[in-house]
Amino acid sequence: MTRTFRIRRLAQPEAREAATALAAVLADCVWGGASMSFMADLTMDEAEAFWRTQAEADDGRAILVAEDKEGIFGAVQVVPAWAPSEPHHAEVLKLLVHRRGRRRGAAEALMRATEDAARDMGRWLLTLDTVTGSVADRLYEKLGWTRMGVIPDYALMPDGALSDASFFYKALGR
Repeated sequence: MTRTFRIRRLAQPEAREAATALAAVLADCVWGGASMSFMADLTMDEAEAFWRTQAEADDGRAILVAEDKEGIFGAVQVVPAWAPSEPHHAEVLKLLVHRRGRRRGAAEALMRATEDAARDMGRWLLTLDTVTGSVADRLYEKLGWTRMGVIPDYALMPDGALSDASFFYKALGR
C-alpha cells in the first residue's frame, strides 16, 4: 500500500499556527469516544486552548503530525522527563488520529516517529499509558512496547464510564 501522508515534527511556531487543526483532531477523537483526558462536552475552544498550551510549552517536547493533502489528521507528542534523575526518559502523549485518516497506518507511523524524536533528544526510555483493551493498547504491543501493568478504574471515558489503564515502556537502546 502506498502511503498517502507524511509524518513531520512541527517547530514551535508551526505548532502555534496548527492549534486549530490539532484541536479538530483532538475533538474528533474525543467526540468519537476516545479517552484523551477530556469529556464528551469538549468544545473546540477548549481543544484549541489545550493545543496552544502544548505549543507554548518550553520543555523540549516534540509535536509530531500526520498530514495529507487535506491537512493534519494525526498527532502525538514526545515530552522529555523534567526530573534531573531521568535524562534518558521521555513520555509519549496523546496519540490522535482523526476518523477520516484511520486504517491508513498513520498511528503506527506516528509511533515509529516518536522513537526517532526521542533518540534526537538523547532519550532512550519511553513510557505511555492507554485504555486497556483499546485499539491503541493492541498497537503498542504489536510495536514491541512492554506492558508494565494495569490500573483499574484509572480514568473516565468521554461518556463518564470508568476505564482501566495499561502502562507501557519501550527501551530503545542506549
